[in-house]
Amino acid sequence: MNIRAQAYIFARGGSKGVPRKNIRPVAGKPLLAHAIDCALACKFVASVIVSTDDGEIAETALRHGAQVPFMRPAHLADDAAPEWAAWRHALECSGCTPAHSPFDAFLSVPTVAPLRLPQDLDACLELLFKEADTDMVITVRPAERHPSFNMVSMAQDGSVRLAMPLPGGIKRRQDAPALYDVTPVAYAAKPSYILRANYLFEGKTRALCVPQERALDIDSEYDLKIADFLLRERLGVCGR
Repeated sequence: MNIRAQAYIFARGGSKGVPRKNIRPVAGKPLLAHAIDCALACKFVASVIVSTDDGEIAETALRHGAQVPFMRPAHLADDAAPEWAAWRHALECSGCTPAHSPFDAFLSVPTVAPLRLPQDLDACLELLFKEADTDMVITVRPAERHPSFNMVSMAQDGSVRLAMPLPGGIKRRQDAPALYDVTPVAYAAKPSYILRANYLFEGKTRALCVPQERALDIDSEYDLKIADFLLRERLGVCGR
């Protein structure tokens, strides 16, 4: 399969849960650099573009082999800005229109999933073009908890009930429909879809299931420590 993909990494400077997350060191190099290296190792990607509003992040990106041909406007980098709008901005800055694109696929490689492997990115792009009607591919992992068995809602009096009880008398989790957690390993899409649609599930969206050990989503300092440990273990430098 011959796919021309443009990889993008969206890394704003104002992360709140983990301050300066994108350039924090993880297993010996900035978190951002892990995403760049993985994207460059994807067989369908020739270059990686970093979209950021932050000068230090831009310098880090350039130092680790990415391109920064434009800066993200401030209104697309605050807490309220939808990532979809930043995706559209990046595509427009890359010469894409709803009718034409210089490449076949848009590939977003979030910094927050540093345990991914290049093969995960390759598989997303291959799945995007496996069926002609596919607009987008997201990554998921098997859900650890099921809202019909392991999650409850609490009333004002403190009593609890299952969050989503199943109809039909299903009593065992094994008999319930399988559920999946969306994980930010990668997002692959046809550029025209991003430019005409407004959110992930507006068109035909498919999912690639990624093993749990590659699907960590860094959202806290604790997650950052776990990622550092697991990457050092993978690289054989744990404890050094």
